[in-house]
Amino acid sequence: MRDVAVRLGPRAVLGGASLDVAPGEIVGLLGRNGAGKTTLLRVAAGALRPDAGRVLLDGASLDALDRRARARAVALVPQDTQVPFPFSVAEIVLMGRAPHLGPLGFEGAHDLAVARAAMERMGIAALADRSILELSGGERQLAIVARALAQEPRLLLLDEPTAFLDLRHRLEVLSVVRERAAAGASALVVSHDLGVAARFCDRVALLAGGRVLAVGRPAEVLRPEPLRAAYGIDADVFAGPDGVPVVVPRAVVPDGSAL
Repeated sequence: MRDVAVRLGPRAVLGGASLDVAPGEIVGLLGRNGAGKTTLLRVAAGALRPDAGRVLLDGASLDALDRRARARAVALVPQDTQVPFPFSVAEIVLMGRAPHLGPLGFEGAHDLAVARAAMERMGIAALADRSILELSGGERQLAIVARALAQEPRLLLLDEPTAFLDLRHRLEVLSVVRERAAAGASALVVSHDLGVAARFCDRVALLAGGRVLAVGRPAEVLRPEPLRAAYGIDADVFAGPDGVPVVVPRAVVPDGSAL
């Protein structure tokens, strides 16, 4: 992404944001509510066209890809996916294969195997025949992550993917993202959990006011001064037993004095 700007009505949501995600890398997007994280993710997915700037995938403009080609390359896991029809979990996950199908749109044995493997990896194979409408919020989120895995994308975009999950399933989802990165995919993950970002992300980007304030390794970015600027808080930061930074918020900084 290069100098991306987005306006929604009179409001500038992104103002000249630039960010790179390398193959095999997980980058965390951090910041307050309204900082522009979800908008940046939607721009990266091609779901929202920026008013200015460029979005490149493997050096080529994302705009140059047709919808199917973009769907083969990029998968988006939204913050909260609403499914209005009673599709089964298997049908939802199999939708991830849609951009890979031939002109007639029929799934083959390979597509079925990929979808089945995605459900098994997310631990929801036993739910395959259940309606998505019958699931808990966490189970539904696991199905949406499985659908993204079935797409086999080069770029995986996740907007707070662990928000509805218990501790075990949070770790499972993050481990799956790490596996995809180890296989060469890139991942951009929005999170409000600084501990998760510090442990699972190769780099993190702090956003505030639609701009990227700082980008780097977690130990470089998760420091008191950048956190004060991005979140408007005072925080203590220390290294845990394994060297991963631990952030302990102490107090809210009055508005107008954070920057």
